[in-house]
Amino acid sequence: MRKLVARSAAVKAATIGFAATVFIAPLLVTTAASAEPAAPGQLSAENLPPDLVEAISRDLKMTPAEYLERSAEAQELSEYAESFRNERPDTYAGAWLGSDGKPVVAVTSVDAAKIAAADGYQTHLAPISANSLENSLVHLNQWINTLPKEISQSINSVAVDFLNSQLVLSVANTPVGHALNLPTLVANVKVILSPNSGGPVERRPMGGDTYITAPTSLKDTSLRGVDVCSFGFNSVDSAGNALNISAGHCDPNLEKDDQHAAVYLPNIKDIPNSIELGNFVTARLGGPTALDYSVIKLNERSVNAGMDQPSVRGANGTTLTITGTAEPVTGAPVCKSGQSSTFTCGFVVADRVETQLYTAEGVSKTVRGFASSACTLGGDSGGAIVSGTLALGITSGSNAADAPDCNEANIALAQYGGTATLGIPIRSILADIDASAGGGVGTGIALRTRPNAG
Repeated sequence: MRKLVARSAAVKAATIGFAATVFIAPLLVTTAASAEPAAPGQLSAENLPPDLVEAISRDLKMTPAEYLERSAEAQELSEYAESFRNERPDTYAGAWLGSDGKPVVAVTSVDAAKIAAADGYQTHLAPISANSLENSLVHLNQWINTLPKEISQSINSVAVDFLNSQLVLSVANTPVGHALNLPTLVANVKVILSPNSGGPVERRPMGGDTYITAPTSLKDTSLRGVDVCSFGFNSVDSAGNALNISAGHCDPNLEKDDQHAAVYLPNIKDIPNSIELGNFVTARLGGPTALDYSVIKLNERSVNAGMDQPSVRGANGTTLTITGTAEPVTGAPVCKSGQSSTFTCGFVVADRVETQLYTAEGVSKTVRGFASSACTLGGDSGGAIVSGTLALGITSGSNAADAPDCNEANIALAQYGGTATLGIPIRSILADIDASAGGGVGTGIALRTRPNAG
């Protein structure tokens, strides 16, 4: 996480207050779930790295097989929900996995519930459609954008809570936050109090998939000017360029004329002489797509060292092979890799979250993604988030960014619903990279799911 983006470093968007109650919802119709799905495109449990298996057991209280099965169920639900919504946009009201792992489809009519139930899904009768909730989200964000900076900074995030048919507005537990007056035209808004966003975070290189960067050469930069982030997913474009997708706010030259800052493998004993691994070729923070991502072009030295393989690195050099991509689904199990906290796991607690981030220059940026309960620390930005062995997104930030470790973060944030991470969906990132590449680097980009033979 780039220390100059103070609001991003503390991640206003990741403070999701309904994590503790996210699966408490009455069912209108209960039917037997459809036959146990296979896990297409996923590795078997035996092929998961030991550090990830440990994190799954510790954080999710699941076996590796259960983790993979539930991840596959989430993707089947995502495909069904998309089709159901396209056919019945006025009655679709959301979809999620319950705490028992069973898929639930929310609807606004009994007739629609009967259709989903006949297809083998549990159903939940909701008072508001997904379209109506999302329209309310647009209006609420428009109102937030009209607020003075000193007031809007007290708003941590806005999330769509389909389970309870409401928007959840996370507000800093400060005098300004307490005094916030919501617009009366926006209904179904729940306000929760959460810790204030804090400020810049001191970082140091640690184990895992780490890189450091600076606006200019490391030899011309003081130690305070060096930023630490995490590599995300390795990719390749139609021209064969070896690329890595990380966080946009990690680029120290974001929105400058020359965004091509170099990235390095940190030499802890001699930072100025760290090994150059590549450079940023593009970065996005906010804008029309409201994404936070960067594209790093790996140099020949990195490729020769095997850095462009379809793997995510955890602690002690263990790796997880990526086999495809996935969509965020509320209730789906996820695990993330990052240079500070290595492998940690949790569940998707909101599949749509929006927040206002502020750059060092004080410019407001709207960022859209999903929230999970996985613990993420300062320096984990850009790291990979997976569901099963499928790429789900990259880390944009966390409400635990200034914690020294996840144990302390879990204790300190327990009263606020626990740790939470803001992720940027990988499929949205890939689509935006390809659309904006203009035939250059990134055109036809795809995640690596097969080893590069070299």
